[in-house]
Amino acid sequence: MTGPLDGRAAIVTGGATGIGLGIVARLLADGARVLIGALGEEELKRATEALREAGHEPAGFAGNLAEPGRAAELLATGVEAFGRVDILVNSAGGGVIRPTLEHTEESLRATIDNNLWTTIRATLALLPHMVERGYGRIVNIGAESVRNGLIDHAMYNAAKGGVHAMTTGLAREFASAGITVNTVAPSYVQTPEITAALAENRFDQEFLRVLDRATELIPMGRPGTVGEVAGAVAYLVGPDAGFVTGQVVSVNGGSSMG
Repeated sequence: MTGPLDGRAAIVTGGATGIGLGIVARLLADGARVLIGALGEEELKRATEALREAGHEPAGFAGNLAEPGRAAELLATGVEAFGRVDILVNSAGGGVIRPTLEHTEESLRATIDNNLWTTIRATLALLPHMVERGYGRIVNIGAESVRNGLIDHAMYNAAKGGVHAMTTGLAREFASAGITVNTVAPSYVQTPEITAALAENRFDQEFLRVLDRATELIPMGRPGTVGEVAGAVAYLVGPDAGFVTGQVVSVNGGSSMG
């Protein structure tokens, strides 16, 4: 039985946890070979073992992609594993969510590094390889909060907004090279990690207030699921989306429209 991504090779940054891990699982199920980009060895090991138990054999790379040179190592690992890379999903992220005036130099740097610099560096590393081959699919994971102004997300939005803005410029610049560039912007998604933290009462009242507000903004009245985000990514990297580029696709339950 074949899948829509048979023969394709993908890298998913931030692929060891949360939304990224869901994307990895979906692309593997659709027939792609996938390299998981993870921040640390332990989280990479856990993700790889879980996927192997499900019958998959992903490749892996651990390193901080915000650091210069790491993305080149990521590409080299992918080429060594698969011979080429057709798909890049920039899912590495994670911000410090807090009121704007409570941010510090360290929290600001972490937010920009984790979300914007990782995306910039991975994309710049992969683009020459894709241009040379005349084919590429790049999908960035953005954020619905860029559009709806979710409370305590201003600095996070500064980083994710940069990702959204970069998408259109790259899409136009590299369309003639056979490369599409799009962004999937999820609203609040209840990942397994969030579910576990809620069950164990690990969130403070301030963050619970943010989650409540995020849900209130969604007309469907619930958070999104990892699978719903992964499905949008799978479409954009698949054969049916060859004429779709430069788009920010919201997976948001109607939180913002139009």
